[in-house]
Amino acid sequence: MTSRFFSRIRRRLAFDAWRQPRVLLWAAAGVATFGFLVALEIVARDYGLPGPITTQAQEVVFAPKSGFLLYASMALVMVVLTRRERFIAAGAAISIDVVFLLVRWPIDAEMTDGHPFGNGALWVILGCAVIAVTRRTGRERVLLLKGVGLGLLLVAGRKTGDTWLLITSETRPMVLDQYVATADHALGDPSWLVGRIVTAGGPIGAHALDYVYTQLPVAAVVVALYQLRNVAVERRFPSHHLVRTFLAIGLVGPGIYMIFPVVGPIFAYGADGGHWAVANLWPDTAPPINTPQPMPFDEITPRNCMPSLHTAWATAIFIHSRKAPRVLRFAGTFWLIATLAATLGFGYHYGVDLIAGVVFTLTIEAALRSLERGWDRPGIQLVTYGTTVFAALLLSYRYLPTEMAEHPWVYGPLLILAMASVIYGYVRTTKLWEAKAAPERQPEPQPELV
Repeated sequence: MTSRFFSRIRRRLAFDAWRQPRVLLWAAAGVATFGFLVALEIVARDYGLPGPITTQAQEVVFAPKSGFLLYASMALVMVVLTRRERFIAAGAAISIDVVFLLVRWPIDAEMTDGHPFGNGALWVILGCAVIAVTRRTGRERVLLLKGVGLGLLLVAGRKTGDTWLLITSETRPMVLDQYVATADHALGDPSWLVGRIVTAGGPIGAHALDYVYTQLPVAAVVVALYQLRNVAVERRFPSHHLVRTFLAIGLVGPGIYMIFPVVGPIFAYGADGGHWAVANLWPDTAPPINTPQPMPFDEITPRNCMPSLHTAWATAIFIHSRKAPRVLRFAGTFWLIATLAATLGFGYHYGVDLIAGVVFTLTIEAALRSLERGWDRPGIQLVTYGTTVFAALLLSYRYLPTEMAEHPWVYGPLLILAMASVIYGYVRTTKLWEAKAAPERQPEPQPELV
């Protein structure tokens, strides 16, 4: 009787599936991610700030700040469901949101910058996790848990990023904007130039760029859904997709903010910086070439400029949309160009931030692809070279800004050339990988001679 009982438990939990090395790797990654979130929650609490776990838990009941993103995350989970299950999930999410809206409306509940929808999507994601543990077994359980994990990680990545930004403003009282602004003279001060163009374009163009800038995660989900469109049929995820790159960028990037804190031209040289700004120069007058030095700034503005992660994410969308249909390829190109225009035109970034963001993305993408397909010599060389170029960029911004500003016709082309060399290396290496992965063409049979 006892042996039969344990045999049933063994089959229920599908221990054999969990022994697979890839499943164990996913489990280890999940534990590490949860540990990182807990650590970030503790650090945020020490500074009197809500951590990512707290802010995410609040969205189960309160008006969510990431309404669109929650539905995009639910769409990622739905790639593992059948067509009937997708209709049920979507209907349940909408119904739950309607109930929440009907409850909030009579009592006049404040949205506090939140969206009137999104709770239903989060409830459906959590419900899928419960179903995976209690009603699914074996590979089906693992597949559904992977889908839930991707959806929750996308939202958690947003919450983690918000917490990181708050921590940077609390822990980095001095910023390096004068160094970056001086180095930006080598590129012709593109933020000041594009800022004047956007200002002259009026509110319509500015609103369009702002929408592109803020809805970047939704654009990423559209491309990711195309890449994951066959998961429900094949019952497995592709070896590499955009969500992995997005999460890796969001995980590694904020750590660099702690090393190289920069607030951006609209704050350091614009009216938004208040009395902390050097002067109210952006976007009308480029800053003069002086000896740069660290400058104090407030404890509210995030130090999130170096590198430009919006540029990094838009570059990732562009890369992963290259093999999509023409509409998505055009959309990926448009989103990259519009994001670059927004980051510069709104004064959020300097030109050198964008160059660092492109190099950063290509290095992350190369590392993830090498990790998935197995590290070979071209992959190791590309990741090493990209890391070296990225480190050289940061060091030059910090220790050679005056020389760069005084000799723009030398250092400007060198910056562009450094970025172009990483782009060329990435394109060349990926083509080599694809050539090796393509099946060899079998020779046509020759007719026998009679």
